[in-house]
Amino acid sequence: MREDLLKGLTEEQIKKARECKTVDEILALAKAEGVELNDEQLEAVNGGCSVAVYTCPQCGSRDISVTKIPLVDYCVCKSCGYNWTE
Repeated sequence: MREDLLKGLTEEQIKKARECKTVDEILALAKAEGVELNDEQLEAVNGGCSVAVYTCPQCGSRDISVTKIPLVDYCVCKSCGYNWTE
């Protein structure tokens, strides 16, 4: 994990983040710790690939499940259940 992406986190939060084995674990940890990840941090969490970061149009959450279907992304908000396509 790049050190500049860890700025603003406590040593304990950094230790917990490094122990996470999946993207979902990191996102759950951030939510539990009340840490809002910026776009660069979310991209790094997603493996550094260029992934669109979606925000729920209904509640504003970024905790989104995305299923890639040819030509569209099917999105479901894990916070409020709202679903849409991009």
